[in-house]
Amino acid sequence: MSAIYRRPVPLAKCYRLLNHGPTVLVSAAHGQQRNIMAAAWAMPLDFQPPKVTVVLDKSVWTRQLLEASGHFVINVPTVSQVDIVETVGSTSGLEIFRADEQDKFKAYGLETFSGDVVDAPLLEGCVAWLECRLIPEPHNQSQYDLFIGEVVAAWADERVFSDGHWHFADHDSLRTVHHVAGGHFLVIGDEAVGSVLHRVEHPLA
Repeated sequence: MSAIYRRPVPLAKCYRLLNHGPTVLVSAAHGQQRNIMAAAWAMPLDFQPPKVTVVLDKSVWTRQLLEASGHFVINVPTVSQVDIVETVGSTSGLEIFRADEQDKFKAYGLETFSGDVVDAPLLEGCVAWLECRLIPEPHNQSQYDLFIGEVVAAWADERVFSDGHWHFADHDSLRTVHHVAGGHFLVIGDEAVGSVLHRVEHPLA
């Protein structure tokens, strides 16, 4: 994705980047090591300050880097990146590193850019990025593999997200993907506008 479309997202609205339930890519870095993995279980948690949660199994290297650095990035990929999602979700970054001292980014030719706050790489070509500071919750992390992050910076592709809302019409290649199970993905559909007689919004919505 060209940087000309990348725009900052107000933190009060950043939860909407995840509120439609996409499969995400979690990246983390510590020292000279970095990794990226797919995660189907990620969601917004709070408004002020904005928080998100993601489930990371004890066996994954990204989790180790995240815990060591205290930061991570949630990247929201597109349908055109579904092969990347499957690849980084089914290979071990630690095994790649041990084999030839490469990481998934180098091994698969994944381009990245730097965020404003965290050191973890942000993956080019996605439609949203959330830079997160880990909120340590040892019990939840150990017992449930559940990680909580405070969003400290957020970005989105203005072609499909602006004014706090997603709008995918005329941008099919930028639609987000949603993992069901067993390598089966769905693609976000079109907007459905209902008739609402009495609409009450959250004061922070």
